Amino acid sequence: MTPTLRTERLLLEPYVPEDEDHFVTLFQDSRVSRWMGDGQSSEAEDRALFGRIFTKVYAQDLFDVWAVRRDGLLVGHAEIKPTDTVAGHEIIYALAPAAWGSGLGTELAEAIVAHGFDTLQLAEVHATVAAPNQASLALLRRIGFEHVRDIEEEDGGTTRVLARSRSACR
Repeated sequence: MTPTLRTERLLLEPYVPEDEDHFVTLFQDSRVSRWMGDGQSSEAEDRALFGRIFTKVYAQDLFDVWAVRRDGLLVGHAEIKPTDTVAGHEIIYALAPAAWGSGLGTELAEAIVAHGFDTLQLAEVHATVAAPNQASLALLRRIGFEHVRDIEEEDGGTTRVLARSRSACR
């Protein structure tokens, strides 16, 4: 069961069905979706993704997925999940553009990493980031992630694989 996490300014908690429209709005924002997965999806695909959070991820307790709230408003999305791409656990996070530039991304990423180390007892946490996403790469470097390798994508793009080990933060 996805636990509730708190930071100084954020509340990370499991989604509730009433979050669907806000989730879709976040994922439909091209400034956000350009960095998520394979880019922007249709509204129907984002609604189906939201439904799978309940019918698959939460129902089967596959991994932790959070609605990220500030002052009661949904401002982002976060996950930590096992993936074959990194042969380990990967953090995923997104914030609405209105929340950018205020340090909330750092706060959010740190909370997910701490959950990975302290609760899930992981030795290492990974992140995959599109090479042009300099803001996310800089954030991850600031909190102790190091570049591990690059993945050349079928579309010609490059994805950077970064990792942070538990021993590096002690």
